[in-house]
Amino acid sequence: MRITFQGELGAYSELAARALFGEVELSPVETFEDVFEAVVKGICDYGVVPIENSLTGSVHRNYDLLLEHPLWIVGEVKLRIVHHLIALPGVRLEDVKKAYSHPQALEQCRAFLREHDIDPVPVYDTAGAVRLLKEQKSKDAAAIASIQAARDYEMEVLASDIAEHRENFTRFLAVGREPARDVHDPKTSIVFTLKNIPGALFRALSVFALRDIDLMKIESRPIRGKPWQYMFYLDFDGGMEEERCKRAVDHLREIATFLRVLGSYDKGKEVEGQLYLREAP
Repeated sequence: MRITFQGELGAYSELAARALFGEVELSPVETFEDVFEAVVKGICDYGVVPIENSLTGSVHRNYDLLLEHPLWIVGEVKLRIVHHLIALPGVRLEDVKKAYSHPQALEQCRAFLREHDIDPVPVYDTAGAVRLLKEQKSKDAAAIASIQAARDYEMEVLASDIAEHRENFTRFLAVGREPARDVHDPKTSIVFTLKNIPGALFRALSVFALRDIDLMKIESRPIRGKPWQYMFYLDFDGGMEEERCKRAVDHLREIATFLRVLGSYDKGKEVEGQLYLREAP
């Protein structure tokens, strides 16, 4: 089995892939678009992408990519993210003037960076930031990434667990070409659009309330080419094999102008990323 994710080996997405699939062949790619394309084309069996962080919110681009590609959500995991400030051996914390990392990681650690007067420098990936730092051999810079990335590039950790809050989780989705099988504790994700009329969203959500179905998340995204019109992404408790959920979605189809089921899959557990570290290459 081959699993793809955005970033480089040592990225948090690698830890999420290991949490979801165990010891499998990993195929890192540069962009989220590349993840979806690799699965659609059959180059990889599944892709793993972040969709939401407990501190900084949704990864909006991946919501759009779910709609743009004919894939199913087949699983999820909620990975606790532990950010480390990483530098070349011999560099001290007081030497660091700038920190490289993914924009989400920089945002999650902004209080630490401000406290130590360190300028954030965004790059495309956390593990890639460590590689860049090692290649540049910069003595006044650091990277924010996982302990796995520090080990892979033989770098030193100057500070650990530097996010603003310790309860820092990222929810990752697994996507595949076929729906999930053998689902035991399901949730379902759908996407739909409505007419822009009074009460439309109220009526749409009422189909779930009438059947005592718990809504777990709702997210709106603008529809390209249609200013001030929105697509709604919804997660609810239950699977499409359940009669009440099927009836709720069928009822919603009567109200919606568009609806697509993105998948029913097992609810993800909260896990410690540290549990999925591997030996450095």
